[in-house]
Amino acid sequence: MDDDELIAALAAGDETALRELFVRHAPWLAGRLRVALPPPDVEDVLQETFLAVWKGAGGYRPRGTPQAWMWVIARNQAALLLRRRGPATMRLEETPYAAGLDPAEAAIIRADITAALDGPEGEVLRLMYVEDRSVAEVAARLGVPAGTVKSRAHRARRMLRAVVGGTR
Repeated sequence: MDDDELIAALAAGDETALRELFVRHAPWLAGRLRVALPPPDVEDVLQETFLAVWKGAGGYRPRGTPQAWMWVIARNQAALLLRRRGPATMRLEETPYAAGLDPAEAAIIRADITAALDGPEGEVLRLMYVEDRSVAEVAARLGVPAGTVKSRAHRARRMLRAVVGGTR
């Protein structure tokens, strides 16, 4: 069954469809959520996301991709969690300034990292480490051999080390 059929089955009351959607999509959703949330919050947001998927399956209309629909739900659940929590407060020793970086240095490092990861290497890292996809999945998605994915990932890690290593 494809994702649209699973969502239709879920709307009809098939709980195994929810399990299958979770198995298929929780890993990449978690990868994307990890960028902005700590692990315990990622787990909570994933639970709330799939609860909302279950409740909203009857209203799902296959205009876009099911993945986009679930990502919007996950993003909204993350925003709700952060709104409920209130403004973030950070102890002074946790700020980047405590590590000896002034705001200008931090901005330069961010720009260097962005520039280093612009292009195919950055896309490979995003798919592998943010979306938590395997080398085979990334290769299939990009239409390149697995060896190319591995070499691009290696090159991207080397570029990151050069950028970040130059600051310490």
